[in-house]
Amino acid sequence: MPIKIHPSLYVHPGKWLMSEIVAPSGRSITDIAAHMGVTRQALSNLLNGHADLSAEMALRFEKAFGVNADTLMRMQLNHHMAEARSHADDIRVERLDLGVGTSN
Repeated sequence: MPIKIHPSLYVHPGKWLMSEIVAPSGRSITDIAAHMGVTRQALSNLLNGHADLSAEMALRFEKAFGVNADTLMRMQLNHHMAEARSHADDIRVERLDLGVGTSN
């Protein structure tokens, strides 16, 4: 049986980046945004969990801080899936019978 991880453990990558990378760096969001070639508002929205992490932004963090972009993108996917699963019971879709051996 696979191990189940509680949805609360899937943190938004922006919030993780803020607490583990940006804040410990001692640099301001404005300085980091300028260094990374993005607007302060775009970076702030991400770091506060108000915007999703894009692949391009993940690469910018990889180049600036050495954090693996693929790992950051998996964090974003896991966060999305945890949000979707939190209301999965509200999604009304019945299983489709594929009927092995039937033709169109």
